Amino acid sequence: MRQSGGEGNAVTPITMEERSRQIGTETVSDWVAVTQEMVDRFADVTGDHQFIHVDPVRAAATPFGGTIAHGFLTLSLMPQLIQRAPQPVIAGIRMVVNAGCNRLRFVQPVRAGARVRGRFALRELVEKRPGQWQQVTDFTVEIEGEDKPAIVSEWISQIYL
Repeated sequence: MRQSGGEGNAVTPITMEERSRQIGTETVSDWVAVTQEMVDRFADVTGDHQFIHVDPVRAAATPFGGTIAHGFLTLSLMPQLIQRAPQPVIAGIRMVVNAGCNRLRFVQPVRAGARVRGRFALRELVEKRPGQWQQVTDFTVEIEGEDKPAIVSEWISQIYL
């Protein structure tokens, strides 16, 4: 979760109690291009060089009509996408730790060259112990020009004050 409010922006931090009243609110990120270079680099990092990701000629003969991003590459864009979405500044925050996902589904592949954006809706915010909160966010990766999303999930984060 990014703390919004760059230089020159006077943003008043909110408390966790105020944040909890934002359950159900939604934010949407800017679009991010998923390039073939990004897909190739992800293949190198993960060792997953399946042709549907890295061979445009062979991938063109598949039902996808071209190369597609790895599902886990699309999922790994979550931090970048949330940083590109408006988020409140939370008073006293020390760190946010990714704790995983619930109900993660890869609904539709992302073709290399497509643009995606994140849609985030605060689902739940619970104080686990003093100074530690668990946040659950409905997370959807939308593909520009497509009716179906790439990913739907519940993203779990631990927030430490």
